[in-house]
This record gives sequence, C-alpha cells and structure tokens, in this order.
Amino acid sequence: MQSIRIALYCLVAFLLPRLDGFGTAASGNETRTPNVILLMSDDQGWGDVGFNGNKNILTPNLDAMAAAGVKFNRFYAASPLCSPTRGSSLTGRYPFRFGVLAAHTGGMRVGEVTVAEMLKQKGYRTGFFGKWHIGWVKEEDAGSRGFFSPPGQHGFDHWFATTSAVPTWDPCVTPKGWKKWGATEGQPWKGGAPYVLNGTPVTENMAGDDSRVVMDRVIDFISDEKQNDRPFLATVWFHAPHEPVVAGEEYQKLYPDAGKKRKNYYGCITAMDEQIGRLQKKLQELQLTDNTIVFFCSDNGPADGLAKKGIASAGKFKGHKHQMYEGGTLVPACAVWPGVIPNGTVTDVRCATVDFFPTIANIVDFKFKEKPARPIDGIDLLPVVRGETSSRPTDLFFGYRRLVSGIDGQGLIRGDWKILQEATKGDKRRIRLYNLASDPYERKDLAQQNPEMLESMKQAMQEVNDSCARSRDGADYRY
Repeated sequence: MQSIRIALYCLVAFLLPRLDGFGTAASGNETRTPNVILLMSDDQGWGDVGFNGNKNILTPNLDAMAAAGVKFNRFYAASPLCSPTRGSSLTGRYPFRFGVLAAHTGGMRVGEVTVAEMLKQKGYRTGFFGKWHIGWVKEEDAGSRGFFSPPGQHGFDHWFATTSAVPTWDPCVTPKGWKKWGATEGQPWKGGAPYVLNGTPVTENMAGDDSRVVMDRVIDFISDEKQNDRPFLATVWFHAPHEPVVAGEEYQKLYPDAGKKRKNYYGCITAMDEQIGRLQKKLQELQLTDNTIVFFCSDNGPADGLAKKGIASAGKFKGHKHQMYEGGTLVPACAVWPGVIPNGTVTDVRCATVDFFPTIANIVDFKFKEKPARPIDGIDLLPVVRGETSSRPTDLFFGYRRLVSGIDGQGLIRGDWKILQEATKGDKRRIRLYNLASDPYERKDLAQQNPEMLESMKQAMQEVNDSCARSRDGADYRY
C-alpha cells in the first residue's frame, strides 16, 4: 500500500502543474514585459532531481517544469559554494570581480548593478525571499568577516531574508541532534528570529517546513503585484537541502525504506518541490503563467559529508561542494516560459549562473549608461534554448578562495577543455587538465600529455584573474 501511495503522490503532483501552469500554451508573451522568477536551491547536487535521472527522490514539479521548458544538461554555478554563486546570479559577473570569494568573507558591494536594480529602472517591483548570504541582514549581527549588506541595499523593494542557513524544518529552532556551529538542540536558532522582513525580525508563521514559510511570502508578494498590475521580479533562494536538513514527518513517510538521513534529505527536497508546484498553480490562478519566465538551479554541488555517504548526489560527475571538479559546480537547472522556450527543449551547451543577468537584460532591453560598460561575464540564454547556438561562445571561469587557509580553487572551460586548480589547503594545489567531450567525468588528467594546451589554458585563466583583480580593485566603480 505504501508504494501505491507514493506512486499516486507522484502522479497527482506531476499532472497538476502540467495542467495548471507548466503546459499552458502562450498567447502573446512578448507583447508586454515578462515577470521574472529566479528559484535557487541550496547544496542540491546535479543528481538530486528526477529530471536528471534520480529515481529515489520525488521531484514531480521540477520534472514537469523541465519537461515543459528547457533542461540544461551542463549548467554551472560560478563557484562550488554558496555566497559567490549567489552574487554571480544577481550581477552576471564572476565572484572574483565583486570580491565575495567564499562564505562569510564579505558582502555585495553597493557599486555592483544587480538584476533587481536593472529591473527597477524598467518599472518592475522587486522582491527577495529566503537565504541571502551575501551580507548580513541584521546590522547588529554583522561579523568581523563581513558586513551589513541586506537585499534592500541592492534594489529589492520587498525582502524576507536570512543571513545564512536555518534548519529546513522549524527554522527558528535548533533541531534534535544538531551540535555544530555552537548551537544547542531545542534552543532558538540564531536568537530565534533569523528572518527579517524589510528590516524587522519576524516571529509569526515560522513553524513547519521552511520552504513553505518562504513560499507563503512569495505568493503574497506576487498576488499584490498582480492586483496592482505591475511587472515583478521574485528572487527565491530556498534553504533546502542545506544542513541542518530536516523534513517533516509527512515527507519522511514518503520514503519508508530509506534510512534516517535519507528520509530527511529526500523529504526536504520533496517539500521544496511541492512549494514550487504551489507557485506554478498560483501563477496559473492569477493568469500570469504565459507572461512569466521562471528559472531554477542550485547554488553548488552536494554537501561534502552527504555526498561522501552516498546520500546527496552529483550523478556520475566527480567531486562535490568545495571542489573544482564537475561535481562541485555542475548543478541541476531548468527554465520555463510558455511560447518562448519550446516545450521539451534539452541543451548540452555549457551555461551558468552568470548568464541570468545578460539574458534578462536583453529581454527588457537594458543597457549600461556608463562608458565603457562594466564587464559582464555571462551570455544570453535565449539563443541557446532556441537552438541558434550549439556551443558556448565564451570561456567559463569559476572558483573560490580563502587565502588565509591556503585555499585557492579555480577552473576555466574553453570549448571542451577544462583546466582546474584544486581547492586544496596549503601548497598542494595541483593543476589538472581534462577534455570534457571524451572524459566528462574527469577520470584522466591530460596535463602531462598536452603541455601546449596546458600552457594556453593557464594563460587564459591568468588573464581572467587579472581582469577580475582590476574590477575588484575599483576599475568598475565610480569615485
């Protein structure tokens, strides 16, 4: 009976979004400026979704979204950990340009131009919801490694945010058995009010699934903007499935044959997926589906410990979070925009989080007023999903750095060639060279066999480093 119940859950959850949102045909999408929704999960591996072949985790709504729009087979986070990637999603720039090189080591500079600031110039209302992690959201909590830099300083009119991780169930309470980061189980999590709404700590409607807590605020925001007939940007960065990863009992029961850690990890992802389905049904109810583009991706590969235990998955790709191998930066991703992105599109073109900004900029016809325009590292994704290009026209760089700990991980992809510098502490940072066409799982280091290609790739990576250093040092900011 349990297996039948799980099958029915999958069937119902899969069909509802396709009927009520994802599968709706467009009618005049491009006659007005589209709404934009940017969804991001936290530490969800490439292999932790059904649309990338996972048969254990129930993600029917994400699977429906991928089927109704485009599935990106090779989509990269700008870094193998959270904060740098988040900044890249907002700016279209490599983290090494804006100086957020690792978690809790800085915050977004107000001199950066974000997607929210760009869209505000075009008459949008802008909202942020979830895990910010590119600056403190409470000024009194700002630590020695970063500074107060909340969403409201970066173009967001309305924001409901935490500085960093919270438990994925009962986000204001330290979960049972959790002993890391100085927390005590059963006690308030980070003071008991980690969420801030437009500068004010929130204590109401904070129990249960954290993805539901976030989505309640998203739906209120979207409903208000529909009523006021204004285009909107909703940036929704879930905490799931980042540790402390906890699922409610009803979600754990969907996985009766799994162990405790898997019940929580799988159930947490399914709970988030349920809220993505809820969002799509609300868009349909408000008649916004046809005029809304929705992106989804993760911020980096699966968490180290969960990946090593075989709970979280990067699929067949090597590595995990904090590593420069594919498993650290390759993430699940899809997008839907009925009538513009053809149903059932699948692309192997290498795309990335730096591509969101230029894609949206071209959709709304945004151009920088400053001369010369600041460097934007991404590309427009629409020619990719329309099949107008079969390969990425530019290099792709990613990395993270904690030089105080001797960590300096970097990678660059040019065509099918990839060079990486391992993100290893001390002086053991090895340089490796791979051909991703013949060796997508990075099993054979070709550095010694191809010295000329190795030197060429080293030079290319150094050129990006030099350009990013100039940006970081002030070349892109007004004095």
